[in-house]
This record gives sequence, C-alpha cells and structure tokens, in this order.
Amino acid sequence: MLIRIRSPRALRPVVTATALAALLTLGACESGDDDAKSASAGKPAGHVVAPGKPGEKSRTLSPEEAKKELPDNTPNASDYNYATMMIQHHSQALVMTELAPDRAASGQVKRLAERIAASQKPEIGAMEGWLDLNGGEEKAKKEGGHHDHDSMAMPGMATEAQLAKLRAAKGKAFDTLFIDLMVTHHQGAVTMATDALSSSNNVQLEEMANEVIAQQTSEINRMRSL
Repeated sequence: MLIRIRSPRALRPVVTATALAALLTLGACESGDDDAKSASAGKPAGHVVAPGKPGEKSRTLSPEEAKKELPDNTPNASDYNYATMMIQHHSQALVMTELAPDRAASGQVKRLAERIAASQKPEIGAMEGWLDLNGGEEKAKKEGGHHDHDSMAMPGMATEAQLAKLRAAKGKAFDTLFIDLMVTHHQGAVTMATDALSSSNNVQLEEMANEVIAQQTSEINRMRSL
C-alpha cells in the first residue's frame, strides 16, 4: 500500500504521532492485493511517499523513516512560561469583569464583560489542562525556570492602584476606566501570544495562542467601537 504525506513543515499543524501511527498501521494491515499492485508498479509496498520541496523529487520512506519525519512536539521553556503566565493574566481579567454587573452603567459594557469572562474561563481551563498533560506545575517550574511570575512583567496587566480605582468607580466613570484598562490588558495578551508563537515548540500550545490572538483582537475592536 502506498500512502502520500506532506512534507515535514506542512505536516506539523495537521498530523499528530497518533494519526501517523494509524496510517502506518493501515499500511501494514492492507498488504495482499494492494502490496502486489504496488510491487507491480515498481513501488515498495507498505511505504510512505513524502513530496519534496519545490523542484525536488518525492521521497519514498519506510514506516520507521516516516515516523522520524514527524516534528518534535516536546514543550520547551517558552511553552511552559506562556501557559503559566497567561493563566495569571486571564485571571486578572476575570477579576475586572466580576465588577461590571454591579458597577457598570452601560448594558453594552456589562454584556462585554460577560463575553470576556465566558471566553477566558475556558481558556484558563485549557491551559491548566495542558500543563497537567505535560508534567504539571513542577515540570513548568523546572522547564520554565520560574512559576510565580511578577505580574508587572506581563504586558497589559493593571496595577494594584488601577484595580483599586476601578473598584471604587461606578456608572459612566466605571465604564470608561473598564474599557481603557481592558483594551490595554487585551493588547498585552496579544503581545504575549505573538511572542509565544515565535518560540513555541508545541502544536497544542500554538493553537491556544492563536485562539487568544483571534479572540482578543476581535474584542479590542469591539471595545474601541463603544
């Protein structure tokens, strides 16, 4: 049986080790007639064809060679740092959104706060789940170098003085300050996610970072229109 796969760089976003293993198992199981056809066509049975780069010929790989073509998906220090910092970053956003129901004057601001909370709570859960699957907090401390991050080292984080001012505000004053702080907060999250993508080594972490960029960019545009 002959299975065609993409080149290693194109393979990274869409093919996991499990998926490739399934393909290779399928290739091993479906021998017989398919193998005979492949052999009669002058192609090795049970092998995988990997297209070459533009201008280069395709390569025929054994199952073992094909496995080696999979990119390394092992989380690196950047991945652990991003996950632990973004959990803390998102948590501050939830602190701010919790104030909106009682203090905001605008129904639009209240609905915006609800949407932010509804999107960021699951994202926190996803990142916590990712950490659990990849060694937990102890692994994060070891690989990331530190876990208790200084909140002021994270872009967009509100200071304690700003949070105190937000808690004291009410009505239109709250609405204005909430929007200002949250736009800055979201911009910081987009910066963090963009930086993570430049140095990440883990596909799942990259997917979460891309989701943060898409979601928070959309919310920034919505807040600026209020």
